[in-house]
Amino acid sequence: MSKESEPGNDLPEEQERPDQRERRRWPREPAIQKEHRLDVPPALVPLHFSTQDLPPKEQFQAWRAHMAPLVDVRLPDPSSADDGFLAKQVGWRLGDVLIIQQRAQAYSFIRDQTMLRSSPIDHWSVGLFRSGRAWTEVNRRVTEVGPSEALFTSLGHPYRGRMIDSVAVLVFLPYELLAANASLLQGGNNTVLSGSLAELLISYMTGLEANLSSLTAGEVPRVVQTISDMIVACVASSARPDTGQIQTGMGMMERAHRYIYLNLHSDDLTPDAMCRALGISRTRLYQLFEASGGVFNYIRKRRLLQAYADLSNPADNRQISEIAEAAGFNAAANFTRAFSHEFGLSPRDIRKTVATERPVVPVALPAPRRGTTIGDWL
Repeated sequence: MSKESEPGNDLPEEQERPDQRERRRWPREPAIQKEHRLDVPPALVPLHFSTQDLPPKEQFQAWRAHMAPLVDVRLPDPSSADDGFLAKQVGWRLGDVLIIQQRAQAYSFIRDQTMLRSSPIDHWSVGLFRSGRAWTEVNRRVTEVGPSEALFTSLGHPYRGRMIDSVAVLVFLPYELLAANASLLQGGNNTVLSGSLAELLISYMTGLEANLSSLTAGEVPRVVQTISDMIVACVASSARPDTGQIQTGMGMMERAHRYIYLNLHSDDLTPDAMCRALGISRTRLYQLFEASGGVFNYIRKRRLLQAYADLSNPADNRQISEIAEAAGFNAAANFTRAFSHEFGLSPRDIRKTVATERPVVPVALPAPRRGTTIGDWL
């Protein structure tokens, strides 16, 4: 159950034994040997970050730089960066979903309005704690989460908090993936998921975590859909009804993404219309979407993704030309060319596979970016 402080209360003071503040090294865990199916290669390549092999004085700064696109992290008093800071993350990209296995010493974090205005990150996040404890504050409401519990948050809103030494699994889902349930999810921001559905989610993620290295490309879309559906169901049963206050702190990027989602098939979805609706300049709009290759490229990709979903839906009987027109393409040849370039399969190839009930997976999946920050992973 969520443990929440009254508005205005400070975050709990650090509770840590003196010996916990000493520099420690974790024992190396033996690798678990899994049997892989020889006929189907695994689809996921893990991303790695660790401070363990760095000099102690450089460890925390490396962690801070790695986390900077997401949050500004600080050491708890009276810790010193000279004492060293052990942190490790293993990231797994399942399409647009990112799963991170994290082990870290105690730290505090903040994602403020200044960061929201400049950040292209507005994902939904679920943190499943294996050990340790964390406190997160949104709109002066503090929520506590501990072992065997899951916290749902929105990165499109400002927040701050802290955690003690912990082991956790972090799941990041892009705004667009759950945009149809945005109003519901905003009401569940900073909520500990509870009840039997939350227990099922935690159990599913525990089993998935043990099999990430052996997932095949054909299994990834089904896993992503299952995670998405389970999270929406969990939030629906756990969310608070006070969405109005949360809306106030919404980030500009989240507002822009929502506007695009709601007007995806409109002929009036233009930069000028977006600037008027969002109350920002064209310069500011282009800055928001610079990391996505520009606002036109972002809209085009979202329309192609929607066309991909429509073509994969056996209940959608529209002609390919109709779906192309809905995606903003007047010429079928231009649609086929853009679609094939984006996914490595033609629209006709997608339609042919629907009848076989096999998962439709692009054959030209882009290689994951191996950047030095969590922002690159996202």
